Amino acid sequence: MPLALLALTISAFAIGTTEFVIVGLVPTIADQLAISLPSAGLLVSIYALGVAVGAPVLTALTGRFPRKQLLMALMVLFTAGNILAWQAPDYTTLVIARLLTGLAHGVFFSIGSTIATSLVPKEKAASAIAIMFGGLTVALVTGVPLGTFIGQHFGWRETFLAVSLLGVIALVASLLLVPSNIPGRASASLSDQLKVLTHPRLLIIYAITALGYGGVFTAFTFLAPMMQDLAGFSPSAVSWILLGYGVSVAIGNIWGGKLADKHGAVPALKFIFAALVVLLLVFHFTASVQYAALATVLVMGIFAFGNVPGLQVYVVQKAELYTPNAVDVASGLNIAAFNIGIALGSIIGGQTVEHFGLTQTPWIGAVIVFIAFLLIGLSGRLDKPARVALG
Repeated sequence: MPLALLALTISAFAIGTTEFVIVGLVPTIADQLAISLPSAGLLVSIYALGVAVGAPVLTALTGRFPRKQLLMALMVLFTAGNILAWQAPDYTTLVIARLLTGLAHGVFFSIGSTIATSLVPKEKAASAIAIMFGGLTVALVTGVPLGTFIGQHFGWRETFLAVSLLGVIALVASLLLVPSNIPGRASASLSDQLKVLTHPRLLIIYAITALGYGGVFTAFTFLAPMMQDLAGFSPSAVSWILLGYGVSVAIGNIWGGKLADKHGAVPALKFIFAALVVLLLVFHFTASVQYAALATVLVMGIFAFGNVPGLQVYVVQKAELYTPNAVDVASGLNIAAFNIGIALGSIIGGQTVEHFGLTQTPWIGAVIVFIAFLLIGLSGRLDKPARVALG
């Protein structure tokens, strides 16, 4: 695998830490800012909405920018957003800071996916994306638990200071490791961009991404308070649980990429979604049983992010077929779909917590993922006539 993938992975690690560390900090931020758990959980949604806007809109607007310079500019914006979060005097400023970092995230992963696939042979595409997204999973293994620990012992603002230092390291990595001659794509015309937004086959994939990835966040957003209030773990133990969850995610991400390479995106995604539905339903019953809850969470981690490589390579493949002049935009919209799913999942989770309690979030997440399972089956059936026609 090319060295440039390492720079993408380091940047993804920094971005993944700031995206997901908020999950471990929800109880701490709620306490220190004197706001409710759903309001603190809304910081997950705000970030995701920033990504959802940044991915398609800013990807389209920056299509003519040299890839290396764009990557570096994104890490500057990312670092500035985290410095603002570190200095945030109140909830409103923190919301603005999360929105800014979300904008950088959206563009990074949309162009990163197409850069990663352009650096390797087609049969290695899902694995290349898995390596880049591996930065997210390493963030879950190390960045999120460490950030949660810092937040619990020194304050949540210091967590964002630490993440801004990661942004500086990622900026240096992009400067040193990313070549200046990365092959770019021609900037998509407005009509090509509109085609991506309206093509029914791509819209189905975006719906699958939002539901299949976002359904997990109905429960995952409130994992820390669930582990504390329902399963009975101490706040310090939650950092270790997040570490274990991150290890599971790291395993699942690489495994999911290999599964998609070997069997194809659709069969891999059907299997992963089916497993997630079952595990979320199991979590509904085990959440209040300490070690059963822990076991369920660790197994669920293997599947929770295992769908990412398959979903991203699937949309790139279909965009190359249906909208070949706007593959970057299509990739960006799928990153937006991931984060619309996170936003909706965390909002639905927050409303569930507020009106029905923490215990009801897993089964509602299972219903959302089940809809994605049905849609990927439909998409697979729609692919078959296209393959016959192409043959």
